[in-house]
Amino acid sequence: MAIPEQQLDVWAKQGSITQSKDTYASIKSCLEANESPFAEKSKSIFLQGSYGNDTNIYADSDVDVVISTESIYYDDTSDLSETERASYASAFIKGGFSYGDFKNQVSNHLINKFGSSVKPGNKAIFIEGSGNRRDADVLPAVEFRRYRKFNSQTDNSYDTGICFWTTDGTKIVNYPKQHSANCTAKHQSASGWYKPSVRILKNSRNSMIAGGYLSEGIAPSYFLEGMLYNAPTYLFGKSYAETIANTINWIMKSDRSKLLCANEQYYLLNPTSPVTWRAENLQTYLDAFSKFWNEW
Repeated sequence: MAIPEQQLDVWAKQGSITQSKDTYASIKSCLEANESPFAEKSKSIFLQGSYGNDTNIYADSDVDVVISTESIYYDDTSDLSETERASYASAFIKGGFSYGDFKNQVSNHLINKFGSSVKPGNKAIFIEGSGNRRDADVLPAVEFRRYRKFNSQTDNSYDTGICFWTTDGTKIVNYPKQHSANCTAKHQSASGWYKPSVRILKNSRNSMIAGGYLSEGIAPSYFLEGMLYNAPTYLFGKSYAETIANTINWIMKSDRSKLLCANEQYYLLNPTSPVTWRAENLQTYLDAFSKFWNEW
């Protein structure tokens, strides 16, 4: 027996966005303040995660905010030829301002504004909610460039992402703006069925955990978005039941080594990368979902 359309329709609905908008506006205003120690630095402030991608469900709470400075950047030149790397090395001089400096400035500024509700974490800076402001995670980051070509400062090409370091020194490179743009394009090409289907998978995942079908941490929302992003658009539509059944069956039968993250910068599955899913966890999720669906 499959999960009925009525239940899927409930799970497809977007959670509240009023408080998340207010939370983002409050934090963004703080980060843009003229008195901040990084006021003169070029920066980009944006939402990421479920609220940034309109895939939030009622159970979602934390608002994820990124502040990334473009005043400095880190790079990957491994795809360049030896000649191109030499040209790149001669074109730039390393600066004295670092990611650690920027993160400390952001953390201290948030503490000055929000006081003891600010708690720096392994990746992001947590701000406890108060009143209409929800809990939030602020991620300080810097621009990252993965170079495709470099002949000179005026003749080069690169993919732009962000990077940051965890407290144990692990470097994380990701591409949240590409993720968001690609998910929106997928949603449009799938005639508006993609994002509601993501919300169904997130809500059903939570029900699976509550019902003992799946353990916490096996199927993070980010990877569910990426998994579903790979399903062909012709599989979306008619009903939620058909959409979910068709896309999950396609994933089960697909060559999973070719599945991409929604940012299209990484393969979805990798045994060691900190920004990709483990193949065994995807299999565990698919097995659990099939059992959950059939036993409803």
